[in-house]
Amino acid sequence: MFRLVSSRLHSAVRTSLLNQEKTVLASAQQCMRKHGVTETDEAFDARYEAYFNRDDIDHWEIRKAMNDLQGMDLVPEPKIMIAALKACRRLNDFALAVRFLEAVKHKCGSQVKEIYPYLIGEIKPTLDELGISTPEKMGYDKPELALQSVYDIHG
Repeated sequence: MFRLVSSRLHSAVRTSLLNQEKTVLASAQQCMRKHGVTETDEAFDARYEAYFNRDDIDHWEIRKAMNDLQGMDLVPEPKIMIAALKACRRLNDFALAVRFLEAVKHKCGSQVKEIYPYLIGEIKPTLDELGISTPEKMGYDKPELALQSVYDIHG
C-alpha cells in the first residue's frame, strides 16, 4: 500500500514540476518575443541538445520536442539530430528514430539532394554506434506495394 502511495505521490510531484518548467519556458519565450529579444543559433542548438540529452526524458517529451522542431522553419543541425537519436536509443524507441530521420529528410524540401546526404554523412558514426538504419537502407523510401504504371509498360 505504501509503495503505491509513494509512486503516485512521486508521479504527481514530477508532473507538477514538469508543468511548472513548461510554464516558465513558455512565458520566457513569450517575453523574449514581446521584447524583440532573439535567440542566437548557438543558444538554440544548445537548448535542444541539452533537452534531448536529459537522462529523465520520457516518450511524450521527446515527441513534443521533435514535433516542435518540425513546426519550425529550419532543418536541425547534426548535433541536435545526434542528441535526439541517442535519446531514442535510451528509450529503446527504434521506430521513433527512423521516423525522425524521415521527418528531417522531408524538412529538407527541394534541397533534399544537397542537405540530406550531408546530414547523414555527419551522423553516420552515431547511426552505426546505435545500430540505427536509415529509411533508405530499409527500403522505406519506396512504396512497398506500388504497382507498375501502365504508361511505363512497353510492348
